[in-house]
Amino acid sequence: MLKSKSRYLFAAFLSVAIWGFFSIPLRNLKAFPSEEILYYRIFTSLVVIWIAILLFRRKILTKDIRYFKNALPKEKRIIVFQIIGATILLTLNWYTFIYAVNHINLKSAAFAYMVCPLITAFGGFLILKEELSNLKLVALGIALLSIIMLATGSFIDVLWSVIIAALYAFYLIIQRKMQHLDKLNVLALQITVAVLLMLPFYIYHHADFPTGVWFWSHIVIIAVVFTVIPLFLSLYALIGIPSSTLGIIIYVNPIIAFAVAVLYFNEKISLHQLLAYLLLLFAVFLFNWNLIKDIFTFKRK
Repeated sequence: MLKSKSRYLFAAFLSVAIWGFFSIPLRNLKAFPSEEILYYRIFTSLVVIWIAILLFRRKILTKDIRYFKNALPKEKRIIVFQIIGATILLTLNWYTFIYAVNHINLKSAAFAYMVCPLITAFGGFLILKEELSNLKLVALGIALLSIIMLATGSFIDVLWSVIIAALYAFYLIIQRKMQHLDKLNVLALQITVAVLLMLPFYIYHHADFPTGVWFWSHIVIIAVVFTVIPLFLSLYALIGIPSSTLGIIIYVNPIIAFAVAVLYFNEKISLHQLLAYLLLLFAVFLFNWNLIKDIFTFKRK
């Protein structure tokens, strides 16, 4: 059974590993305003993702269009509101992450994506009425303690981490409720809406149109390598592994991001921060204990 799942596990690991190195091209564009990076990331991603869908996924797109046309008026309104709400959350998440990487520090951005799945689970518990075991509630309590520990050292860093994580967590909660549409088609539509929302700001605030090869090579890399490809890999992985398993593998992302921050960019980490990070890592391990056991014993849920 493990052998039959190996390609899907590899796709999952590769997708989150790619995202772990995302800070490198972002930091290379530190001289540019965060909103400029956001504008061109969204615009370029729009072109790339629609080309990919129209070339390789037209049947799935046609199926989703047919589903929406046949949906009841109430369901159509819900889908529209969900897409708009999710788009706003995703756009704000992208902006705050870019700003944190280039103007706060990489550790706060990495910490955000370690705590994000825990916030998602707690949000699901409160909003979607999903059940949480006593062990998971204890893990969430330990995670909160680690956040408080970090806040005593640098409140601003932790505030940015929690904002980034919360934006993405609530985006994921909305995504969970959209069960009948293809995730990549939904993302393409969200990026389209994001472009429409960003255009007035872009026209009013943007600086001169960048023409440098350095800028555009990094924007294309960000759009293709760090946006579309990992999303394709994640979708492919979910064909053969449950989303809960992917949820565990996602923690590879912040681990790599921390390593990049400390080893590549030489960001310093204090003993106080290290203890808080280790405490959060323990909370993550405790929260996912049953899933970890299943993965290592090769059981199906």
